[in-house]
Amino acid sequence: MNRADSRPIRLLSLAALILFAVACSLKEPKSASPQDEAIEAESAEFTIAASMNDTWNTIGQVLVRTDGVIYESRAQMLGIYGVRYRGERFLICTQALVIEKPTDGLRTRVLALEMDGKQKHSPAANALLEVLKRRVPEEIGKYTLPIASKVKTKPVRKKR
Repeated sequence: MNRADSRPIRLLSLAALILFAVACSLKEPKSASPQDEAIEAESAEFTIAASMNDTWNTIGQVLVRTDGVIYESRAQMLGIYGVRYRGERFLICTQALVIEKPTDGLRTRVLALEMDGKQKHSPAANALLEVLKRRVPEEIGKYTLPIASKVKTKPVRKKR
């Protein structure tokens, strides 16, 4: 793909991101529960030994089946899901990590973000990340996409 072909795609991606941010800008009143206050304010982000695509797919499946989670939107190219949980709106983000050594495998970081892109450390976000931290490793095998080989094989003909 040449540079001229990729410009419309970049513009569409930027427009989608702007529309997503505008749609998510409405605030909902926060509901506090005793459970929320028991969770530390530090981030519950985690890393999983899998590709970003497989992690993103698995997180989507877990989110739609988790009680209390309202799934609002998604942007696969950005690796994010827009969710509402315990009265808060935020993003669940997946980020592919750089392979630093040849022995390193694929790894993906999972974290919660505010709508403005800053990391979110609220009890609700941390609680949802804890659910994901527990369930994603158990379920990722169900949603892992096979890697297709680009090598074409020729059909074998039988000799007569």
